[in-house]
Amino acid sequence: MIELRNINFRYVKGTEVGGLMDIDLTIPDGQVILLCGQSGCGKTTLTRLVNGLIPHYYEGELRGEVLVDGKNIRELPLYETAKYVGSVFQNPRTQFFTVDSTSELAFGCENQGLPEEEIIERVKATTRQFGMGNLMGKNIFSLSGGEKQKIACASVSVSDPSIIVMDEPSSNLDVSATKDLRRMLRIWKQQGKTVIIAEHRLYYLKELIDRVVYLKDGKIEKDYPAIEALQLSAAQQAEMGLRPFELNMFPVTARPAAGSGFIECENFHFAYPKQKDALTIDRLSLPQTGIIAVIGHNGAGKSTLARCLCGLEKHCKGIVKVDGKPYNRKQRLSLCYMVMQDVNHQLFTESTEEELLISMEQPAPDKAAAVLERLDLLPFRERHPMALSGGQKQRVAIAAALVSGRKILVFDEPTSGLDLQHMKEVADELAAIQEMGKTSLVITHDYELIVSCCTHVLHLEQGTVQEQYALDTEGLGRLKDFFIESR
Repeated sequence: MIELRNINFRYVKGTEVGGLMDIDLTIPDGQVILLCGQSGCGKTTLTRLVNGLIPHYYEGELRGEVLVDGKNIRELPLYETAKYVGSVFQNPRTQFFTVDSTSELAFGCENQGLPEEEIIERVKATTRQFGMGNLMGKNIFSLSGGEKQKIACASVSVSDPSIIVMDEPSSNLDVSATKDLRRMLRIWKQQGKTVIIAEHRLYYLKELIDRVVYLKDGKIEKDYPAIEALQLSAAQQAEMGLRPFELNMFPVTARPAAGSGFIECENFHFAYPKQKDALTIDRLSLPQTGIIAVIGHNGAGKSTLARCLCGLEKHCKGIVKVDGKPYNRKQRLSLCYMVMQDVNHQLFTESTEEELLISMEQPAPDKAAAVLERLDLLPFRERHPMALSGGQKQRVAIAAALVSGRKILVFDEPTSGLDLQHMKEVADELAAIQEMGKTSLVITHDYELIVSCCTHVLHLEQGTVQEQYALDTEGLGRLKDFFIESR
């Protein structure tokens, strides 16, 4: 059993957002519990209390008690807590300790000093259970996002903790990887493990959860049995800032087609060292002033295409033309702006406002403030970007792109970790970019974002174009087939 008694917590000033107030929560053994609410509401902070990262890693002022099977987390060293609680983070790369998959699965058990024979047997059993024999003995950093997430989940499972804590586990996963994640969760539920999931994408969890805890401004606003939460209407869920439990409930409207003109890619070929071609595109025409959703399974070549288009890959072969005018790689660096999937790699300054100012051709504080306000970031203008929540960092990087003045904007998973409200704000900004006559490429697994603003779809698999279509009535049907019918 997990007990949080009269918990109040705030981070050291300026280090993080998402404190907690007056939290009383009891989680019985074997319960699968969903923590939901808008970005910055305290979901991640609550998970850090359970796995001991607060107070042992994240500093702050903590009052109250966190008990796991009667043991006070504050009094247990982290290595002791790890025997009871396993964690899967939003970005699995942040929790890897080795470079090959088999060693990663064994690492937790080795740290506990288990006998070699037992470790080998546990690794084999987990590999069979999760159907991931094809991932063993691989370089972790050559795996797709979904495969990395599978390794992270399996490495926790090998150590066999009774409690598993997950923070936004589906945020960067494609349709099939999300199905794999759901299957892992089902296995843990059948094993009687207690699973705590902080999540914005809710549809894949509806058959697994026992309970829904809704947080708002650091407090528990609602605590529902799952059956009651699933009966909330679409309007009620939207009012709470939640994404739907059923994708079919999300409103869909055909989008107007983009204006004239094309961005053309010819003989686009790229391969990473010692690997087969990651991109093989003989010809591709993208509509200018379109909002183009780039979809496909993890490892399909979506991010590679974006990096090549922006001129970030020196060894990409091919020609890019805009309105018939060719642009070489160096010229494209000034033509395009890319928001990366892991925005931590592109936040450099001491304040949120400065991130926008350095992206501008001519710094304009008033313009920066207006964009920050539209994206709900103005209260954090003086805050260090790395002290923000994952969703807030994402919006800072998007804001920097909006003020950059570039003609082509590329967003790699821009709504990763965003709640309904902030996803809609991003969709509104993409629509505003279109009205300014600019082109947006949006690499995404987010069905709700696509139907909220995109005009076209580009579907890639294995580095090649599978299909390309406008999001008219027929196109929306094809999109539903990909995201919903395939579930």
